[in-house]
Amino acid sequence: MNATASVPSAQRCILTVDDSPSIREMISFTIESAGYRVVVAVDGRDALAKARVTTFDLVLTDQNMPNMDGLTLVRELRTLPRYARTPILLVTTEASDDMKAKGRAATATGWIVKPFDPQVLLDVIARVLQ
Repeated sequence: MNATASVPSAQRCILTVDDSPSIREMISFTIESAGYRVVVAVDGRDALAKARVTTFDLVLTDQNMPNMDGLTLVRELRTLPRYARTPILLVTTEASDDMKAKGRAATATGWIVKPFDPQVLLDVIARVLQ
């Protein structure tokens, strides 16, 4: 039994944000396969617009995107009362200590470096949604 089995995943809705269609598809497929509902956004601006009208249980965002990057999205989401305590994970190729420190300063919940194992992603999701 994996860690996601204990999460009532069908009741959870996750916003995934990435400007790469192939990454969006891979992340969405992985998350939906575990029973989560998924909404996709193509960049931070698109994600913020969707987050203003829908409450998500978790946000997964890339860092490097046009229009609004991931750290800016985290800061903007944190200004919305419904996202003050929502887990927000950066899923990015950025792995430097400096970028991770900026993520913590922006109050991101965690950091997953691409490429990643899909099961690791699901395990992290299960952990932050508990």
